[in-house]
Amino acid sequence: MDWTRLFWPGLFAAEAGLAFARTMMAGVRPSPPPRPEPVWASANEVALTLSTARLRRFDRPAAGNGGTPILVCAPYALHDARIADLAEGHSLMARLGEAKRPLYLVEWLSAREDQIFRGIDDYLADLVVMVDEIGGCCDFVGLCQGGWLGLVFAARFPEKARKLVIAAAPIDTEAQESPFSALAHATPLETFQELARLGEGLARGAEAQRFWALAARGDAEIHALLQSDLPLDSRAFAARAAMFRAWSGAPLDLPGAYYLETVEKLYKRNELARGEFVALGKRIDLRAMRAPLYLIAAEDDDIAAPEQTFACARLVGTPRQAIRRRIVPGGHLDLFMGRRTLETLWPEVAAWLGAPSPRKRAKISGGKISGGKISGVRP
Repeated sequence: MDWTRLFWPGLFAAEAGLAFARTMMAGVRPSPPPRPEPVWASANEVALTLSTARLRRFDRPAAGNGGTPILVCAPYALHDARIADLAEGHSLMARLGEAKRPLYLVEWLSAREDQIFRGIDDYLADLVVMVDEIGGCCDFVGLCQGGWLGLVFAARFPEKARKLVIAAAPIDTEAQESPFSALAHATPLETFQELARLGEGLARGAEAQRFWALAARGDAEIHALLQSDLPLDSRAFAARAAMFRAWSGAPLDLPGAYYLETVEKLYKRNELARGEFVALGKRIDLRAMRAPLYLIAAEDDDIAAPEQTFACARLVGTPRQAIRRRIVPGGHLDLFMGRRTLETLWPEVAAWLGAPSPRKRAKISGGKISGGKISGVRP
């Protein structure tokens, strides 16, 4: 199954170009109906509300959890933050809760018409506010598009990120081609610009959903993606599939400025890997970053090929012994929703987050971590 279509409104603008985009976007409504409020699998409370995001706390403060808070940054892409908390047995937040630390999730909100000019810098500034709200320093867990945003945040504000987990994120989009990156590279930038224009300044998720009928997924496909142990024809699994469809069927609108910046900076020019990315007025030099890293990839990821994430190890200044890498079977969404992956991978991540940070060294070796598939954790 091609899951590349799930995450970016631009995926429906391929070789047909601008004429195709104009035809498909002709029915865009300037005022789409309000999105339903998400239903969460795990108990949580809103700790802070911004115009662009909600900061949700998933642990119970009265439980005595202490230490550096964990902040999970969901991707700001087509679908909402329930990618990390879909259903019982399919919740990354529940697994990270085993670390017994204050646990938060960034829930990015669908963009409004008055937010069309918000760009990457604006969302980085929002992250600063949220991290300051939880104490000024966190262990950052970035999922997919939230992974590169977290890496930029940690490099720009090193005192605010103690450890960093990057899962299935496009850090170096030229390190290994994926169907998604190939399409982004091949599609003219003018096509993406036209899509934002036809959406009246927004990259409209509802239209992408309508064009590709993304909500109409077969039960067998959802069963495999969730790695469910429930019988395919059972009522219990039907409830799980309904939760997945509810998530898939409520897409986000993205600001056109943010959408176009992401396409151009990450995919067209690969600025982060080339050392040319500027964030909040400062060029991001990943070699100056020393935070311990846990890099995670899926073998069959159509969005971010494994080496797009693992390339981070050779770009940063983190000591080699402070970098772990893990590749697991399956596709992109399996990393965050798959039952087996959640039961095996993420408790290890929680334990790593809970361990003391290794001491920093004054000099960093310039050695390169080799590529290829990795079957286990490496120090």
